Amino acid sequence: MSILLFFSFALYCFVTSITPGPNNIMLISSGFNFGFKRTIPHILGIGIGFFAMFVFIGFFISHLFHFSVLFYECIKIIGIVYLLYLSYQLIKSSHLNISSSTVYSPFTFMQAAVFQWINPKAWIMAIGAISTYTSANSSIMSILFLGFIYCIINIPSTSVWAYIGSHLQKIIHRPKHLKLFNLIMASLLIISIINPMIESWKFLMHYF
Repeated sequence: MSILLFFSFALYCFVTSITPGPNNIMLISSGFNFGFKRTIPHILGIGIGFFAMFVFIGFFISHLFHFSVLFYECIKIIGIVYLLYLSYQLIKSSHLNISSSTVYSPFTFMQAAVFQWINPKAWIMAIGAISTYTSANSSIMSILFLGFIYCIINIPSTSVWAYIGSHLQKIIHRPKHLKLFNLIMASLLIISIINPMIESWKFLMHYF
């Protein structure tokens, strides 16, 4: 990989990692509700989970997409349904105090890592990077290297969202404001999957 292509890939990693999406919306909400420290496992789970997903797709699943677009759409639909469920959980927790976690608790490392496999944006990010920056004869080392670069850029990029959320605690204290914040986060989570929902609906109508 040339120096120019490397910096192009690094920029792709940064932009796709730091822009709004399900992961970042959930992180700012977790940072707000539980603080930055309790959100660290969530942050690390995203980075490591995406790394594992990136490598797995690079070696195994990318070839499958050439034969089964339906498989990819099914993954997206599962992710969309789960994100709608998470939005509902956010809304349901909007009556809680900031320190409470009886209904809605921060993601564990493993939950965040597994979530990447049903996150529509994560699939788009991984497939876009693999199709653009790798070739059919890419070695295992090159795939691992690109996945590692993505990981070390992704973790600090997503951390920004959790950090911002944790500092909002100092501004928002009243239950009414907490409720409004969680409702906004739930709405943004739903908005973030509108486009994948439309695309999947069009595909299913055409397919069947």
